[in-house]
Amino acid sequence: MTLSAFLAQKPLYYHEIDYNRLPRIYRRIAAYITVPKTVHIVGTNGKGSTGRFLANMLRHAGYRVGHYSSPHIVKFNERIWIDGQNSSDDMLQQAHQQLMTWLNSDDAKALSYFEYTTLLAMVCFQKCEYVVLEAGLGGEYDATNIFPKVLTLLTPIGYDHQEFLGDDLESIVRTKCNSITRRAILGKQRYENVNVTCKSVAKERRCRLYMIDELVSALEYRALEKRAASLPSYMQENLALAYAAAKVLEISCDIATLDTERPFGRLYPYTKNITIDVGHNPLAAEAVAEAFEGKRVIVVYNSYADKDYASILKILKPIAAHVEILALEDERMAEYALLEEVLQQLDIPYRAFDAVTPDREYLVFGSFKVVEAFVEGGYA
Repeated sequence: MTLSAFLAQKPLYYHEIDYNRLPRIYRRIAAYITVPKTVHIVGTNGKGSTGRFLANMLRHAGYRVGHYSSPHIVKFNERIWIDGQNSSDDMLQQAHQQLMTWLNSDDAKALSYFEYTTLLAMVCFQKCEYVVLEAGLGGEYDATNIFPKVLTLLTPIGYDHQEFLGDDLESIVRTKCNSITRRAILGKQRYENVNVTCKSVAKERRCRLYMIDELVSALEYRALEKRAASLPSYMQENLALAYAAAKVLEISCDIATLDTERPFGRLYPYTKNITIDVGHNPLAAEAVAEAFEGKRVIVVYNSYADKDYASILKILKPIAAHVEILALEDERMAEYALLEEVLQQLDIPYRAFDAVTPDREYLVFGSFKVVEAFVEGGYA
């Protein structure tokens, strides 16, 4: 069976997750898998760009490096990146065939979509010297946390996935920080209590926790900002976190020649007048609103029903000339009438999305699903 056919049998989303399943199955096949030096990235936002910045630093330092991210926007191959290139169909199929020889049929069937693809990624990364793994959900119980790691990076943490991680910020932070083992770097946070909780968890777990300012001097910050002047401020902070990681790993990096290309879908200039961003929570909305401060753009939007779209739209209101709702056929999406009600309450003009006007500026925002539908719809 092909990989695409195999994955098509697995649901992408679950209301309940068996957190013991993957560790149990992995123990049975671990002897077959060589795990490279692994950097684990945990947080609510910024994992994608931080991971790609670090992967490129490692690559330019002469190491063979893999980067695992999720979800993909257009094609599954985006999730598994090696040495500057997305994985090929042939590579994925070969890895799938190999993995299926190690798993018994019951285990292969039981693994979730994300659990299976995480194992698949590590099979693809067998010849890598370093791997950058992004947590998909949380940290402590995430599929990516089964592998030993040399370092954990903690990107900005805020509210998201409360149904799995807890309703209060401390619970969310603890779930993410419980993934750290030997040493970790805490990136700049928007909420001070995140710093307090992270320090507390690190002490409990007897882990070395670096604050980013311990590793990156004011002079280096200014050099990084100059190098990444075309990037929004939050992405410059992600670059600084990746640079701090390189320092801890004792990887030599020349700031003047760092690769600052942002990953596709992360406040990405899709065309001259269209920016796409896969953010889907209030923390992401704050970063985007800050990046567009002083401008008014047309916001092409939709949201999953379980996201705090009322708070997100309130945050985006200062930069929204109006909102255009991109219709999506997905049972997880918010009801159109509920989105309308929130927009009316916030006094934000809106209408259904139809087409792009060449002389207007657009921001496509709301989730990977929204960006995927926009890109595949050929609206640009």
